[in-house]
Amino acid sequence: MDSTMIGFNVTNKNDPRSLNSRVFIGNLNTAVVTKADIEAIFAKYGKIVGCSVHKGYAFVQYASERNARAAVAGENSRVIAGQSLGKKIYVCWHRFAS
Repeated sequence: MDSTMIGFNVTNKNDPRSLNSRVFIGNLNTAVVTKADIEAIFAKYGKIVGCSVHKGYAFVQYASERNARAAVAGENSRVIAGQSLGKKIYVCWHRFAS
């Protein structure tokens, strides 16, 4: 696999371990905010294994659930490019069937 492809599809996997360590970031002005900006902001919480930016939102995939939860706790009041993340940042999670 080409090294430029590492992490390319990581943020769209649906297995429970991936979901529990993925952060959704909404209310983004993606006309201004880039993938590099998101990675720079969120890298301090742990190893990022994938990042994808879409119109108005982004996903950051961490190596562990602990990293994802730390990112949400640390960034929930951040303003990026004039827009507050507020309640628009959370860990994606999977409810296990009982």
